Amino acid sequence: MHVSAKADYALRAMVELASAEQLPLKGDQIAKAQDIPLKFLENILLQLKHSGIVFAQRGAHGGYWLGRPAEEITLADIFRAVEGPLVKIHGLRPEDVAYSGTAMPLRDIWIAVRVSLRVVLESVTLADLQSGKLPQDILDLTLHPEAWTRR
Repeated sequence: MHVSAKADYALRAMVELASAEQLPLKGDQIAKAQDIPLKFLENILLQLKHSGIVFAQRGAHGGYWLGRPAEEITLADIFRAVEGPLVKIHGLRPEDVAYSGTAMPLRDIWIAVRVSLRVVLESVTLADLQSGKLPQDILDLTLHPEAWTRR
């Protein structure tokens, strides 16, 4: 799976918001704290705002804050807000892809990949990241013998 800079930056910005002691946070504060290019971050924050994950206010006392509690925001929510569906094949959702002949089983593979991603990304919340305490089943995945093997 390829995780874009946009998705990575969105997750990092959201953790920064969840960890902030004083809100709202200005975009440049988030950008500086997470070493994210400000213009790129502003576009990401706008997408997060449109999805309702982030609230924003303009002006001298403005900035950004979470749209709902960190415990209610999953990594999948953030990913979908900036990237769309978790798995796309040529821009289509797996169930909308049609193969013929010997390639027919590929659709089931893409469905299984999507379920695997959902299991991980929907079970981890922003609060989990912010606290540094990931769910045990996620930590268990990192202990798999192949987890740290580069291929």
